[in-house]
Amino acid sequence: MSLIEAIIASLSGDEVVKEVRIGPFWTGVWSRYCGLASTTFTHEHENRFPVGEAGFLTGKSARELCRYATSTSLLEASIGLAAINSLLEVDMEQCQDINAGELLIERGVGKRVAVVGHFPFVPGLRRVARELWVLERRPQSGDLPADEAANVIPGADVVAITGTALINGSMESLLKLCRKDSLVMVLGPTTPLTPLWFDYGVDLVSGTRVVEPEVVLKFVSEGVVFKQLHGRGARLLTMAKKGLK
Repeated sequence: MSLIEAIIASLSGDEVVKEVRIGPFWTGVWSRYCGLASTTFTHEHENRFPVGEAGFLTGKSARELCRYATSTSLLEASIGLAAINSLLEVDMEQCQDINAGELLIERGVGKRVAVVGHFPFVPGLRRVARELWVLERRPQSGDLPADEAANVIPGADVVAITGTALINGSMESLLKLCRKDSLVMVLGPTTPLTPLWFDYGVDLVSGTRVVEPEVVLKFVSEGVVFKQLHGRGARLLTMAKKGLK
């Protein structure tokens, strides 16, 4: 069973989808809770529509939208991950209000660090890490292209992977590149806050819990980026593997 399939299988019950909101940066699905995922898509859609049932998603079951997470359409996969996060029951006793960037900077001091995805905390991490590699599909200055992952990740003491790797289907291959003795974190609002990650070699899981759906969905529609959303209707939560030092 793939990681996505395992996460979907772990979900309890079902809910009617109240709203689906697709903004330029974030996608929100509101069912039991409000779930977020990174809006990911390509403009090329000659052979199929980006969202086959666009206009008819509200009112469907959340579980039906969760199946979109395995779609070959990136935009449908974004909706699917947001739907998973909207249905997921998070064990709040396992979570702490910890900012993933601050935690990585603390854990990365003097270490070789690989980050999949260019996050705002990269400059701070670069100042403390012994060596830092940032892998990106759209590299910025100082980044490496994503296809360098196999050359970089096995040499890293700390690996941080964006949750959007679930959307583009690269997550499991990236996790397989991590050394067993490395510290592995998956982070970002797309990331489902589930302990299932720990069965796949992940030590830390950092995601987002929406506490004010109306506020967050409005921001999604108005083009908010995540730094603007922090503290405005959403909590940043981190879950650690038991026994992690």
